[in-house]
Amino acid sequence: MEPIARLTAVVLDCPDPHKLAAFYGELTGWMVEYDAAPEWVTLRSPTGLRLCFQMAPDHVPPVWPDPTAPQQAHLDFSVPDLDEAEERVLALGAVKPDHQPGESWRVFADPAGHPFCLYEEG
Repeated sequence: MEPIARLTAVVLDCPDPHKLAAFYGELTGWMVEYDAAPEWVTLRSPTGLRLCFQMAPDHVPPVWPDPTAPQQAHLDFSVPDLDEAEERVLALGAVKPDHQPGESWRVFADPAGHPFCLYEEG
């Protein structure tokens, strides 16, 4: 079947696009592709996928796992060593909620409150 579309980017609303782009740039190693406006920053992966950050001054972060403020979407990242990756993302400014789904996945919130997960490759 011929696809209708190809995913090229994921965009996250946030109060500070530059701060959040710096966080995810450190997390992924992706390079800044576009940073010419105060309200938008784009990171690009080596394969061409983009992660974009759009200013939303009234952004209200989700609260995981609270269903009254649902996460709506989250990002998953594979890592070679879960404990080491946790230490590094916390040093970058991530927050680890008390509620965790289990041993092999860990949930965090980025500096703007978006949930993301780390899991060990294997």
